[in-house]
Parts: sequence; C-alpha cells; structure tokens
Amino acid sequence: MTESHTRSHLYGGTLPVLAAACLWGTVGPVQVWADSGADPVSLGAVRLLIGGAVLAAVALLLPGARSGLRLLCTRRVGPWVVAAALATAVYQAGFMFAVSRTGAALATAVALGVAPVATGLCARLVTGERLTAAWAVGTAAAVAGCVLLLGPGGGQVAVSGVVLGIVSGICYGLYTVAAKQLSDQGASMPAAVAATLLIGGLALVPALVRDSGGLVTGSGPGLLLWLGVFATAGAYMLFVTGLRRVTAGTAGTLSLAEPLVAAVLGLLVLGEQLSLVAGFGMALLLVGLVAVSVPAGFFGRAQKGAPLPDTLPGTGTADGPADPHGERRRAGRLPAERG
Repeated sequence: MTESHTRSHLYGGTLPVLAAACLWGTVGPVQVWADSGADPVSLGAVRLLIGGAVLAAVALLLPGARSGLRLLCTRRVGPWVVAAALATAVYQAGFMFAVSRTGAALATAVALGVAPVATGLCARLVTGERLTAAWAVGTAAAVAGCVLLLGPGGGQVAVSGVVLGIVSGICYGLYTVAAKQLSDQGASMPAAVAATLLIGGLALVPALVRDSGGLVTGSGPGLLLWLGVFATAGAYMLFVTGLRRVTAGTAGTLSLAEPLVAAVLGLLVLGEQLSLVAGFGMALLLVGLVAVSVPAGFFGRAQKGAPLPDTLPGTGTADGPADPHGERRRAGRLPAERG
C-alpha cells in the first residue's frame, strides 16, 4: 500500500469515526453538567429530531437532492433505511431504560461491550465481511478496557437492565452494518442519515409527549443545541463518512473511544475520581483502538523504510473495504468509492 493510500484510510476512515465517537462521548458529561432535569428518553427523542432536521436541510441543499431522496425509496436501499431507523430508536430507548434499571456504569459497559462484537458478527453474517486477527485482538482489548473503565461495584443487578443493555449493543451493531450498506449502495448519506434519525425520533415521540419538562427551560435549550447539532447531526455524518473507508467491524471497535472521552471529561470537567483499575482500563482501551487503527506491520516496516502492507486491519484490501467475494474494489467503479 502506498503512503497516499494509508493517509486516505487514516484521514478518510479512521479519524472521522474516532471524531464521531469523541462527540458521542460528550453526551453524558454534558447532560450531567447542564443538569436540565429533562427525561432522558424525551431528551433522546428531541436530539434525534433536531439532528435529523439539520441533516435534512443539508441534504435538500445538495445537488441532485430529488434523485437522492428517490433512491432511498427503492427496494435496494429502502429496507436498509428502515433497519437503521429502527435500530436507532430501539438503541436510544433500550439504553435509557437500561440506565434507569442498572445505573449508567453497568448499562454503558454492557451496551458498548456488546456493540463491537455484535457489529463484527452482523457484518460477517449479512455481508460476508472478513474479520481479521487485528480486529479480533483489538476488539478484545478494547472491550476488556471498557469493562474495567466502566465496571460497577458490587450489589444487586437488575437482569432486565442487563438484557436491555445487550439489546442496545446489538442494535448499535445493526445500525452500523445498515449504514455501511447505505454507503456502499451509493445513497446520499446526508439524506439517508436524516431519514433514519427522523424516523427513529418519531418512534420516541410518545415519551416526549408524556414528559417534556426541562427541555425548553434553564439549560435545556443550550443542551439540545449541542446534543442535536453537534453530538447527533455532526457525529452521525462523521461516522458514516468514515464507513466509506473502514469496515463495519472496525468502525464498531473504534467507536469505543466514546467511553474513553466521557471518562476524561468526567475527570477534567466534572471533577470525578478515577480508580487504579479504571486507569488500567483506559490504557487497555487505548491499546485496542490503536490495534484496529494501524495497518498490520506498520511500525516495523516504517522503521525499516519498507513498503507499507497491502491491507489495513479490518479492510481486507488496499483499495477499499473487504469484498465478500475476495475481489478488490477499484476506485471510481463503485458508488461507495466516490468522494
């Protein structure tokens, strides 16, 4: 692989996904800091609706907006839009209910611990995506680090909360695979993501109708602005942009940067304390993220001045994401490769 290819995968794939995870990592700390008193599920619903509205406006301003919207309604693309939307809605509701039953630490550890594994397995089953050794090692390290970082103390655990956390993690994986398929099918990603967020938000409107307190008073509007525009519209677009250059499995693991960022913000902004075990978990999580981000043999070859390897971890080929039939995808031939 040439240096230009390596930079393309890094800047066009890995870094956008990591940036999205960093924005998602601000959600919890910002909610705590704002202390708006809003119902979490209602807040999630409005967050999705604002993010969807912003991206819908962007999609309508882009050239070929009508053709992009028509493509979303075709048999080839439409089912993936619906799958992504349902996964988004179930993830939001399931995760919030899991937090209410088990606490934030355990719910996050379960959901994000399951998510990268579920993403890799879903990608393997649905698209035949090849899961590399680097992905397996990096994912194992990152999940272990996530559990250590977020691991709760002793006490009674509500089984229903754990089950909902698992369901949320699986939905996260399903969304990632569906979004990857939308990208590979050549869909207009601003329009596709807008549709998934709006449909997902509408599915949570009953919770919003039941309890909308704290959303438009005090710190509520500022919180909604950050969550809706930056941590939803911006984050989701960065995520699906990165999916053009990395596989769904790799993206699922890279998204574990989210709890890492949340923990750092908790230390720096909220004055939270970090135990020795949690510190070790942060280090292990960081090692896992590096393992799935860096090309196999990159450091050794770079020091010797040898050519870079032909594959990136989790991608399978030098020219693009892994092809289930083992063939290289040529730039400019498939819709997912167009800039």
